[in-house]
Amino acid sequence: MSKHLMKDFPPVSAKEWKQKIQVDLKGENYESLITQTPEGIHIKPFYHQDDRSGFTTSYHPESWKVTEKFVIDGKNELQGLIENSLQKGSEAIWLECQDSSKCIELLEKIDFHHTSVFVELKAFAKSDIDTIIALAKNKNINLGVDIIGNLAETGNWYENLQKDHDLLNELIQKPNVSLAIHLDLFQNAGANMVQQLAYSLGQVNEYYNHCKNQKIKPNEIVVINAVGSNYFFEVAKIKALRNLIATLSSAYGFEEKISVYSTPSHRNKTVYDYNVNMLRTTTECMSAIIGGSDFVANMSYDGIFHHPNEFGSRISRNQLLVLKSESYFNELGNVADGSYYIEEIIDQLSEKAWSLFKEIEKSGGFLTQLKEGTIQRKIKEQEKQERESYENGKKILVGSNKYLNKEEKVKETLDVSPFLEKEVRKTLLEPILKKRLAENIEKDRLNNE
Repeated sequence: MSKHLMKDFPPVSAKEWKQKIQVDLKGENYESLITQTPEGIHIKPFYHQDDRSGFTTSYHPESWKVTEKFVIDGKNELQGLIENSLQKGSEAIWLECQDSSKCIELLEKIDFHHTSVFVELKAFAKSDIDTIIALAKNKNINLGVDIIGNLAETGNWYENLQKDHDLLNELIQKPNVSLAIHLDLFQNAGANMVQQLAYSLGQVNEYYNHCKNQKIKPNEIVVINAVGSNYFFEVAKIKALRNLIATLSSAYGFEEKISVYSTPSHRNKTVYDYNVNMLRTTTECMSAIIGGSDFVANMSYDGIFHHPNEFGSRISRNQLLVLKSESYFNELGNVADGSYYIEEIIDQLSEKAWSLFKEIEKSGGFLTQLKEGTIQRKIKEQEKQERESYENGKKILVGSNKYLNKEEKVKETLDVSPFLEKEVRKTLLEPILKKRLAENIEKDRLNNE
């Protein structure tokens, strides 16, 4: 049977495919089918094993966990939502700690013993740290600290450079404390994928260099990843990320231990026709899973303008449960392996990110470029290009800049502001600001309701 099939389907070379395409184009130029991405990567109309010099491999976890993320900022009552989430299918909880006293309160009240829990220490009182660490140890909770990410996002150290690094030294020697890398900050601010990877790698290098000087071995790298709408590229981004960090870890002699927490990007989410956000987040979660994330936390379809609520939480959780239990995304394995297209993207993203990373290191490193404003300027340039592409209609967000429901009114439904609120305060450097693509157009529509 197999021999018969092979006779019916003889192998076709890349050259033959290209010739066939050229014939079908009826005189049009083959090059017209090649498109270029914001990362400078050329997308060909087909990919073939003849173009591959080898086989690109990447680590892929055996399974992924349905995760729900909660922001502890003292503004919302979360205990009931968290307990309900645990009862209704969540396999892991991700807590972003912006109020350490409230974080302690939740850690004390909720039974987390049979659940994977990750706590991002985003903002905290130093006096609460020992209590949080003790609770985390007793309940097998993993903590993540990112002093450089905080500097990039807020423009300030928690206290100052020396004291923050002293705190880092103290924390990362604890068995349940990991170094956190916030790739999501760059993605939500408008950076392209090469920038996201290179800046994240630059941040890892700053931490590794510090650990080497202090003779400390970090426990684990936890990458906080935001997933956009470019389906296959987002798959490749996660795989390239793992390969790049593994290469850097090997160079320092550190153990290659990486966990990836992925969540849909805020950047392409909309206030108008917000139900479409459910479709966006579904495909983004699929990219996160196929790319090899360890933990996938969906975002609520109304999360950008509503307080946390049971309905939005249930819908976002059930999207993941459907993918895992009904669409068999829990049994996929590493399905991207062997795809010439995805492997080519992995290689190109890796090469371009590594090249940019080396440029950053030659100019003094990530912290130096951050203090000089180079990182911020490069991200803003990329963000402007993408925003202009959206505003002139080239980049489409359904229900926002195309196929609009002009009768839709949302002003009275807003619980929280969905727009970037600039806080006037003194900073050491320019913070990297997250901003959604649709903000300017949505402001105009709201003003005209």
